[in-house]
Amino acid sequence: MAVFIWTAKIDRRKTALVLVGAVVLCGAVLAAVFLGTRGTAASAAVSPKGVKTAEDRAAYLTAWGWQVPDDAAEVEELELPKEFGPEYDQYMSLQANQGFDLTKYAGKRIKRYTYDILNYPTGETGVRAHLLICKNTVVAGEIVGEDFLQGLALPG
Repeated sequence: MAVFIWTAKIDRRKTALVLVGAVVLCGAVLAAVFLGTRGTAASAAVSPKGVKTAEDRAAYLTAWGWQVPDDAAEVEELELPKEFGPEYDQYMSLQANQGFDLTKYAGKRIKRYTYDILNYPTGETGVRAHLLICKNTVVAGEIVGEDFLQGLALPG
């Protein structure tokens, strides 16, 4: 049986710097993960592409924090205007703030899926979610109540 002895000269300052660097790096990664999950909009975390089925649509809304039935309450086929006039400014701004650009879909046919919201924070009933979808891609969406219109993000 052979015994090997290995010796090395270690510079304590360099070792300390490497350890401090590793701790700082791990702390930065943990902070980014923790803060990123708290402050990131769902639109960044959930892709609007590939939303093909009822399950996909419900999962998309669930990713925003909403509880909805598995099936849409209504489905409508709509044709977007070829040009969005000033009467659409507020709506277009709401959609742009969520990362949607409806101007790309001007004049196109889309489907609007409407879902009942089961967990609106105030307990208000009759609140609905609209998803506007073109070719399996969510192109716009909003939450609608009796006297309000808001983006898809769950108010908190």
